[in-house]
Amino acid sequence: MAATGAALLLLLALAAVFGPVLTGSDHLTQRHDAILSPPSSDHWFGTGRLGEDVAAQTFHGMRKSLLIGIAVAAISTALAALIGSFAGLLGGRADGVTMWTIDVLLVLPPIVVVAVLSPKFADGSWLLLVVAIAVFQWMLPARMVRSRTLVLRESGFVRAATAMGASRTRVICRHLIPNMVPLLVIDVTLTVGTAVIAEAGLSYFGFGVQPPDVSLGTLLATGSTSAVTFPWIFVFPAAALVATVMAVGLLGEGIRLRLEEPRDER
Repeated sequence: MAATGAALLLLLALAAVFGPVLTGSDHLTQRHDAILSPPSSDHWFGTGRLGEDVAAQTFHGMRKSLLIGIAVAAISTALAALIGSFAGLLGGRADGVTMWTIDVLLVLPPIVVVAVLSPKFADGSWLLLVVAIAVFQWMLPARMVRSRTLVLRESGFVRAATAMGASRTRVICRHLIPNMVPLLVIDVTLTVGTAVIAEAGLSYFGFGVQPPDVSLGTLLATGSTSAVTFPWIFVFPAAALVATVMAVGLLGEGIRLRLEEPRDER
């Protein structure tokens, strides 16, 4: 399962990187002599209402969605690892305040916050969108990291490091987090898929990536009105989104099952 997911994800990543080069056009090029043309040898996925090449747009949108998903996964997993480890290791009031903050953020509707911040995305800076999505992705993984930290802090190697005068930061970076790598790897792979879906949903409603840039979400929003009359405008971006999420999901689930095998055997 992991090999299948990794192979599919690699194929999609290669298509996202080299696809626009192979199509011979970028996502902004408009061919007014080929408006709403069906898929052909000249335009693999057909063309849109303004003569834009749907294949070039799909590959570019997939690249942007994957980049946003990976960036969100990296930021949210790093936050979860650090905050969850510190909360579990410190305990007491620090742990209570951290858990209260997580509970408040879990109740806060992400769509409201992103809608308020969406005017800031108008300058084309997708990094703000990455931060906005990552802020709402780290809480549940942080709870899992905290729970794992509560177990690990009673282990012999953590007690020995503390007795030898190691600082809390060193204990977390050198002992706790390295022993949670399998958990964090699984979280990264699953968060990529969640972030890609979140970005697509936000961009679909106009709160994410802003024109003239495109993502899979903006392509779905544009093609949804033509899903019946000119289906290629909608079908190919939708298929790219499904394939991306499926590949990441297979990879994450395969890694989880593989890491659990030795534990099951014992």
